[in-house]
Amino acid sequence: MKIDSMEEPKDLIVLGAIKNGIKKFDKIQKTTQIDSKELNSILEKLEERGMIQVEGKKGWFGKKIEIKTTEKGAKEVEERVHELQDKWNQMSALYKTGDKQKLQQYMDDNKSFLPTMMFFGIMDMMMFSMMFSMMGMAMSDYVPAESIPEGIDGNDGMEGGLDDGGFDIDIGF
Repeated sequence: MKIDSMEEPKDLIVLGAIKNGIKKFDKIQKTTQIDSKELNSILEKLEERGMIQVEGKKGWFGKKIEIKTTEKGAKEVEERVHELQDKWNQMSALYKTGDKQKLQQYMDDNKSFLPTMMFFGIMDMMMFSMMFSMMGMAMSDYVPAESIPEGIDGNDGMEGGLDDGGFDIDIGF
């Protein structure tokens, strides 16, 4: 691993949020759901590595702090998102072969990247939940509950079962 690259998926998530235009600490915190102490530490590391720059601007109510990615930081996000896309493509290919063991092994090996893939919208959530269904596992075995989008629990794709809004017809079997 390059000394310069992101060590933690959380670093990448924070950098990605900033690259996507979230410039204020409280909004970054709300978007990434990282507590303020840890977020502060991540921001300091990103600044030390030249990934972000902190700018103070004068506003009506005193100084406003804005955080922006540097060219280096933006490039890092693009490279890492590309790598994550490749990992997702590999997972999708394994799922399509139906090889549960290989898929589970690959997911175990790449467990730390799953929340990051979710954050960047790389994975197809329906396919992701079907992967867990195929393996007979819950998504929460791999991803922290707060990272799972509402309405998806990883067992059958929907909380409380599938409701297509259609008619319930008893055929009598």
